[in-house]
Amino acid sequence: MSEMKIESLALHYVGNQAGEEPFVCSKKLFTLSEDMNTLLTEYFVGAFKSEERFVFHDDMGLENNRVYRLVSDIFDNPGMLYDFSVDLATHLYENCQHPKIKGGDFIVAHITGLGMGRDIDEAIGLFKIENKETFLTFEHDEEGFDITPVDGVNLRRMDKGCLIMNYEREKGYMVAVVDKTNGQGASYWVDDFLHLKAREDSYFQTQNVMELTRNFVAQELPKQFDVNRADQADLLSRTMGFFKNNPKFDMPAFEQQVMAQPEVVGMFDDYRNRYEQERQIQLQDQFDVSEGAVKKQNRLYKSVIKLDKNFHIYVHGSRSLIEQGEDEHGKFYKLYFNEES
Repeated sequence: MSEMKIESLALHYVGNQAGEEPFVCSKKLFTLSEDMNTLLTEYFVGAFKSEERFVFHDDMGLENNRVYRLVSDIFDNPGMLYDFSVDLATHLYENCQHPKIKGGDFIVAHITGLGMGRDIDEAIGLFKIENKETFLTFEHDEEGFDITPVDGVNLRRMDKGCLIMNYEREKGYMVAVVDKTNGQGASYWVDDFLHLKAREDSYFQTQNVMELTRNFVAQELPKQFDVNRADQADLLSRTMGFFKNNPKFDMPAFEQQVMAQPEVVGMFDDYRNRYEQERQIQLQDQFDVSEGAVKKQNRLYKSVIKLDKNFHIYVHGSRSLIEQGEDEHGKFYKLYFNEES
């Protein structure tokens, strides 16, 4: 296996065009020392923690996506990375029209030795550094100590980046994205500059079915059935349990085990059809479950019953162990358990 490294790197400055900030292109490729190559490679590749992946697209055809076309040119002619990087920087500058967009250093890098499986060994990285932080350097000599503030880049944080892996070119490649944005003008990196859409893989399928179910339980089910918070919490808990305990998703099995009642299953199917039509997507009945997507959804699947401002009941098990009622003192929940800890 070859060692992961940056084969070539171009560095430019792309300001905010609306604010009449400069657009400055370097004269040549940036020369990296061996240590700097290792440091930047780890910074660039290590920034992509999420398993979510995207693809390039364009309503008029992939070849009309400018970044897709230029990245393909770099893969085909890596020796011309500098020339194509200038075109990419120009395209980015043209999309920095919103007054809230920050100017920053723009980097184009050809990275090899990824070793990610699926025959993915090389990638083109596009990065924009918009924010710098102040660091302190401590020095000392025979005369004493000195503390100096220095502005620089935090290698634990990336503002905007994408890693375009040389895989399935005909489908728009496989693209990982980082986009730390604030406020207005937030969509320019993914939507305007890169023009990406979600890659319909196992992560996409898992995330959407879990989001579909969460919305159904919280918003749609109460419209036709008398369900209380405990019933909703139980359904969400069973849904999360199904995804955590099954490496492969099967829609009929899911509906039978989680939705259970035929009338609820029918209502769920109708809601799924509307969900797909509104988002113009196609959900599969069988797919591999993505652990990364389940982990992300777990933060949103709050099986919690909030009682005024006094109590929170976290539901992790059987609905049969919870009873709801009302007496002269008010509404109440009765909980059954074996051990207290």
